[in-house]
Amino acid sequence: MRSTLTRLFYTLSNLTRTSAPLRNTYSLRPGPPQLRSSMPIIPSFIASLFGTTAASNMSSSSSSYPDQRTPDEWRAVLNKEQFRILREKGTEPPGSGKFDKHYPTTGVYTCAGCHAPLYKANHKFSSGCGWPAYYDSIPGAVTRHEDRAFGMLRTEIVCSNCGGHLGHVFKGEGFPTPTDERHCVNSVSLSFSPDDEPVKKEGGEGEDKSKV
Repeated sequence: MRSTLTRLFYTLSNLTRTSAPLRNTYSLRPGPPQLRSSMPIIPSFIASLFGTTAASNMSSSSSSYPDQRTPDEWRAVLNKEQFRILREKGTEPPGSGKFDKHYPTTGVYTCAGCHAPLYKANHKFSSGCGWPAYYDSIPGAVTRHEDRAFGMLRTEIVCSNCGGHLGHVFKGEGFPTPTDERHCVNSVSLSFSPDDEPVKKEGGEGEDKSKV
C-alpha cells in the first residue's frame, strides 16, 4: 500500500495541464523557481514517505540497449538511490536534486549509470517544476517509451545506452524554447562534466554530434 501511494504522489507531481498556454514568463536563463499553478503542493510529511518503488516496476533488460549489465552488476556500481531510480523507475522528491538549480554555461550531463552523454548545458532551462528541465537532448541519446501507469498516458525517457530511467518528457506546455518540450529528469539519474569531452569521445576525435 505504501509503495503504491508513493508512486502515485510522485506521478501526480509530474503531471501538468496543457489545455491553456502559459504566459511567456519563463527563460532559458536561470532565475527564481516559478511553481506552476498546476503543480500540486506536496507536504513534507508526504515527501518523507518517498523512498522505494515496487519491484514490479523494475526496468527489464532489453537487447535494444548496448549496455546489458545484470541487476547485480548494476548494484555493484550504483548506490541504493541511483539503483532505485535508474533501474527501478523511481522518482526523487521535487526540489531535492543537486541539478535542479544547476545552470552551467558549458558542459555535458551524462547518465549516472553508464556515463553516456545525454544533454548539453545549453539544453537546460528554468521551468520551476522541481526537477532539472531540458528542451532537447543529444541526438540518439534518449529513448522514449509509452507509460500508461495509473491509467494515464505519459512518455517515459530512458538512456539509449543502458535503459536507465531518466524521467518523463512533456510537450506543448508553452515554454519559450525551440522545441516546446520539457524533459523532466531526476538529478540522481545524471552526472555532469564541465567540458564537452564525453560528447567528443562518443562521436570520435574532434567530432561533436550534439545539437547546439
